[in-house]
Parts: sequence; structure tokens; C-alpha cells
Amino acid sequence: MATTVVDDVSTDEHDREHPSGGAVGSSRALAWLLVITGAAGLLAAWVITIDKIKILEAKAEGKTFTPGCSLNPIVSCGSIMESEQASAFGFPNPMLGLVTYGMVIAIGVALIAQVRYPRWFWLGLNAGMLFGVGFCTWLQYQSLYVINALCLWCCLAWVATIVMFCYVTLHNIRHRFLRVPEGLRKGLLEFHWVPSVLWVGVIAMLVLTRWGSRLWVM
Repeated sequence: MATTVVDDVSTDEHDREHPSGGAVGSSRALAWLLVITGAAGLLAAWVITIDKIKILEAKAEGKTFTPGCSLNPIVSCGSIMESEQASAFGFPNPMLGLVTYGMVIAIGVALIAQVRYPRWFWLGLNAGMLFGVGFCTWLQYQSLYVINALCLWCCLAWVATIVMFCYVTLHNIRHRFLRVPEGLRKGLLEFHWVPSVLWVGVIAMLVLTRWGSRLWVM
């Protein structure tokens, strides 16, 4: 069934057996999704951190380092890394990613081991991911309309964060930790792939609208 990614059980009988205040686990699909998206985000944060260190080392030696993902003036990871927005909290943004994406992987592994978490934990996880997608949205705007450059590793982190946020939110809706109208709830659980695909699609259209064919000029 289409709801398999959200939960192994797709009937309301599960909700009666596990009231919304009790601890619940997740399907293996959701657990692996957290591991995979967390690993993708961690990889992006790790590569950006390494390149940032190399940029700083090169500057100290009076040299210039160009990251491998800087393909042209638009697809330019170096321009993003050297911007003020790259240290929004006073330290390089990827350092935050190294911690948070690592936590997501750990939670996913625990869920694979059938660990169950209470309602407050799932809502807290959802809130943390809401902050994550909000921060990513701000970075997307800065990248497209202020810095005028695009970082491919950042794009990977954006997609990973959006997907994990959408499916954790769906999990909480599934267990009624988050209350939505019943018709909307059933629709979201049946077509669980729509929010993340639509969200990423909108970002892709904004990128293409902003730069078009200039993205591919080497």
C-alpha cells in the first residue's frame, strides 16, 4: 500500500492499540529513510567543511583554493562558502549539519532496532526538522537572490532535510501526534510522496527560472 513508508500498519486498529500518548516506533522504511537522508546530509556537511578548511588554509598561504564542485560562476561552491551567510550563527553552517545529521542517523538506527519513542520525542524531532527546513529555505533564498550562486552539496543537504521533515511529519500525523482534518490525513497518508516531490520540484523550478541554461555553461 502507499502508506507503507509512513507506517507498517495502515488501519485505525493500530491507533486504538497504541494511544497517541504512548511510545511508538516506526516502520523499517521510515527508519532507513532517516538513516539514508541523514547520511546524505552528513556527507554534504563533511565535504563542505573540508573544502572550507582548505579555502582558509590557502588564504593563510596567500593562495586560492577552488572546490571541485565550483563548475562555473553560477554553480560555485566557493562563492557560497566564502559568503557571510555561510556562517549565519557565527561559525560555519556545516558544523551544525555535522551534529544534527549525525543525530538523525542515530535515531534511524535506533528505530531499525525497534526502539519506541514517546509523543514528546516525536514532536521534538519534528520541531527540530522544522527549524532545519526553515533554515534551508532561508539559505535557498540567499543563494538564489543575494549571493547569486549555487552549491551542489548544499542542494543535497536541502533535499535530504526536506524529505526527512516531510516523512517525520507524516509519521506524527499518522499517529495523531499532530492533528489535521481526517480527510487531509487520509490523503497525505495515501499519497505520502507528494509533499516532498512537490517541494523539491518547486525549488528546482525556481533555480531554472533564475539561471536557466547558464547553469550548464562550463
